[in-house]
Amino acid sequence: MPDKPKPTFDCVIIGAGSVGVPSAYFMAQSGLKVLVVEKLPSVGQASNKHAIGGIRATHSEPAKIFLGNRSLDVFSTWEGQYGDDIEWHQGGYSFVAYDSSNAALLKDLISWQQANDLNISWLSAQELLDLIPNLNPNGLIGGTYSPKDGSASPLKAAFSFHQRASELGAVFHFNESVLDFIRDGDWIKGIITNRGEYYSRWVINAAGGWAKSLSSKIGLDVPVDPDSHEAAITEPVSRIFDPMIVDMRSRPGSANFYFYQHPTGKIIFCMTPDPPILGTHTLASSGFLPKAARRLLELMPILKHIRVRRVWRGTYPMTPDGSPIVGNVSGLEGFLLAVGMCGQGFMFGPGIGQLLTHLVLNELDEADKIILESLTFHRKFESTEMLK
Repeated sequence: MPDKPKPTFDCVIIGAGSVGVPSAYFMAQSGLKVLVVEKLPSVGQASNKHAIGGIRATHSEPAKIFLGNRSLDVFSTWEGQYGDDIEWHQGGYSFVAYDSSNAALLKDLISWQQANDLNISWLSAQELLDLIPNLNPNGLIGGTYSPKDGSASPLKAAFSFHQRASELGAVFHFNESVLDFIRDGDWIKGIITNRGEYYSRWVINAAGGWAKSLSSKIGLDVPVDPDSHEAAITEPVSRIFDPMIVDMRSRPGSANFYFYQHPTGKIIFCMTPDPPILGTHTLASSGFLPKAARRLLELMPILKHIRVRRVWRGTYPMTPDGSPIVGNVSGLEGFLLAVGMCGQGFMFGPGIGQLLTHLVLNELDEADKIILESLTFHRKFESTEMLK
C-alpha cells in the first residue's frame, strides 16, 4: 500500500493561548491553512485563564504602542462584528503619581507617546479626582489618562477567537504534545507529536511558559523564564470608577500595584512581587492578600469593607528586558517565535496575530517592520520598558 499522505499546513502554531488562538484566527481569515497544537484540553488553559484582562496601548516603546493599538481596535469592535460578549469595557488606564520621581517620568513620556499615536494626557491632581473621585487625594500629584484602553475577559475572548477561527477552517488539536521538530538542515519543516507528524511552511512557537524547553529541541536557547504573580477578585459593588489604576511605587514585597472594576462590579487587583517568584507555581500564597489589600486601601480607602471572593496565581513568561520576542530566527528557515509576553500576552495577542499573518504572507507595513526590529530574538536585551 502507498504511504498515507502527511498532513500539510501553511502554518502550525504551538500553543492555544492568548497569542496562538488569535493568530490562528487572523491567519485563517487570510486564507491560510492553519493547525494549532495544544497539550492542554482546551484553549486558554495556561497563562490566559490567570490574566486579569487589562488591555492597553499605554507603553514607553513604539512596538508595544503599535501592538496595543491594534489589539484595542480588535477587542473594541469584536462584539459588534460577531455578537460575542467578551466583556469589553473601555474604561481607560490611569498611571497615578504620588511621588515626584514617578510624576516626572510620566510627564516626560507624554509628548513622545503622543507622537507615537498614543491617546494620552496628563491630569492634575484635581482633574484626576474629577475622573476618579474615590482615589486617595493625600499626596496625589496627578497622573496620566489613556481613554482608549480597557479590559475584557481572557477566557471569553479565547473561546470566541477559537470559535471564529474554527469556522474559518483553522484546525485545533487538544491534548496533543509536541515531541520534536521535523528538520532538514536549517529548515524547520514541521513537528512530531505524540499522535503523528505534521508538515508546514511555517512553525510558530507560541507556547508561553513552555517556549524555552520547546525551542531547546532544535538547539535554540530562548531567554524566557516564567515567574509567578497573584491576583484577587472581590464581591460586586456599584460602579465606583472606570479606569485601570496603576501605582508604580514600590512597597515591601511588591514592585507595583494595579486594579480595576469589572463590568459586573467586582474589583480585580494584582501586584508585581519583589523579589520575583521564579518558576511555574500556580498555588496562591497566604502572604499575597495582606500586602495587596494594604496597597488597594492606600489608593482607594472607600473599599475597606469590600469582601474578597477569591485569590489565584498565574505565570508571566518573562524576558530579560520585559518585552516579547517575536519574529524570525537567523539560521532557522520556517520557524517563528511569539514568546516571552511578560504578562501581556492577552493585551498583545490580536496585534501579534495580525503581525504574524503579515509576516507569513510577506505583506509587512512600516509599523510591522518597527515592531519586528524592536522585538527581535537577536536584540541585546539591555533596555527595560518603563511602563512594563
